[in-house]
Amino acid sequence: MTPTTQDRPSITLRTGRFLRDWPVVTLIILLLALVGLLELMRPGIVNERWIGNTVRIAIPLAMLAACQTMTMLTGSIDLSAGAVATISAFVVATQTPLLGPHAAIAIALLPAVLLGLLNGIGVGLFRVHPLIMTLATGLIGIGCLQVYQRGVIATGSVIPPLLEWLGTGRTAGLPHALLVFIPFAALLLWAERRSGFGRLLYAIGANEQAARLSGVRVWQVHLALYALSGLVAGLAGLLYVGFIKAPSLSLAMPLLLPSVAAAVIGGTSIFGGRGSFAGTIVGALILRVLETLLQLLRMPEGVRGILFGLIIILVTAIHVRLTGRD
Repeated sequence: MTPTTQDRPSITLRTGRFLRDWPVVTLIILLLALVGLLELMRPGIVNERWIGNTVRIAIPLAMLAACQTMTMLTGSIDLSAGAVATISAFVVATQTPLLGPHAAIAIALLPAVLLGLLNGIGVGLFRVHPLIMTLATGLIGIGCLQVYQRGVIATGSVIPPLLEWLGTGRTAGLPHALLVFIPFAALLLWAERRSGFGRLLYAIGANEQAARLSGVRVWQVHLALYALSGLVAGLAGLLYVGFIKAPSLSLAMPLLLPSVAAAVIGGTSIFGGRGSFAGTIVGALILRVLETLLQLLRMPEGVRGILFGLIIILVTAIHVRLTGRD
């Protein structure tokens, strides 16, 4: 028997089901709509050069947002990511004149992993709330960086040529940073859905108590998670200092809250158990396009900040409404 017209789901219902199953499609539609609006406001601005610059600027933000996505899957957060990225960037720039670029890059990632492990110990073993723990370690890290600065102030700073090449170089209009970001994104997307570690993140976020009863050693997962988050934040800092070409004590700190916003816009739940790095990538691109739109309005910085926050809320609400997810 063939189903009658009344038995078939309506187009609206089928579209709603599709968007719920593939929420990243909604984000891509929103992104294209914003790009179209940008082109209407200033015809000709959307070209190969603009696309390359937007992608290049979005990559460090997307990598920091990856830290938020991974930790949010467990119902946690990493507010130390901006500080960790800043520390790695400053250390690599100040150690390059002393040790050379390769050794400096390796040493710069060491404090990133150590701070991540400290977060994992606090959250996993001592059950400190992730917001408090990561905020505290971020402050500790910046304090240590200020002390470190006094000891190396006479050595100067040099950005490794490799990081400058990745941060500012382009081939055929595409930024060289994609050579790092594409393998990184592919590995993370595979790991969050296909690896045992990724499944544990979703399981802990969905129901931590049930995961414990199933034999999951949650503290070990938190330890590995925050160590990985620290490493990713450190890598983001290295790419970002190659783009900025000048280290500072607050280099990546302005990216912290936008990284959280990118993850939330991308569909990652702050309560855990749901989200994907694919949505976070699109969320980071949406934020960069929004920044360009607000700059074209030529409004005071304070007004742009207010509008930026309101638009983030609106975009998130539209995404939730279209996908039926809360």
